[in-house]
Amino acid sequence: MLVQIFEVQTPEEAAALIRLGVDHIGVLVGDGAFPRELSITQTNAIFAAVPAGHKRVALSLSADLEQVARVVGETKPDIVQVQAEVDDFSVDMTRALKARFPQTPIIRAIPVIDETSIDTAASYRGAADFLLLDSYDLEKRQFGALGRVHDWSLSRRIVDEVGIPVILAGGLGPENVAAAIAAVCPAAVDSKTKTDRPDGSGKDLEKVKAFVAAAKLTT
Repeated sequence: MLVQIFEVQTPEEAAALIRLGVDHIGVLVGDGAFPRELSITQTNAIFAAVPAGHKRVALSLSADLEQVARVVGETKPDIVQVQAEVDDFSVDMTRALKARFPQTPIIRAIPVIDETSIDTAASYRGAADFLLLDSYDLEKRQFGALGRVHDWSLSRRIVDEVGIPVILAGGLGPENVAAAIAAVCPAAVDSKTKTDRPDGSGKDLEKVKAFVAAAKLTT
């Protein structure tokens, strides 16, 4: 089971996560339009600390194709994750990004809300290389980083019916990741909030260690 961890903030933290067995090192990168975004320079320093055999993932919250393309062009990640609202960053835009960077796999984040999410996921066939299934707050219009799970039965249907490898996210921590894997059968699992330190200043390495152990025990 592959393990992806966000939001890595320093080269030292990246190196520590690698030692704990994390496969995908995720960095939120942008121009400062959103909280917690790191700059291109900071991101490149973190990516330089990631050895071969592990994946450097650049996450963009931007709905601007040119901004996302700039992130990819200037950080040269192994994978780019598009986290903008699905209404704001369309399938066609995702295809356009893929056409510009054909060697860079795309993770498209999909909000798991109701059965319409299955059709949304299916619309990315041929456009996205992975789907990241995340929680969504309809009232706040917040996508991800909520620290709560969504309906895993819907996620399992996406796994079974859509045919794009799934990375399961949304409120996953050491205490529930094994159950989530058993319920959904994803290709990978992702953790952000539940492996953060309480003050959000970085990753809680003991929690990450437990998360990795629980996730990989299932494989």
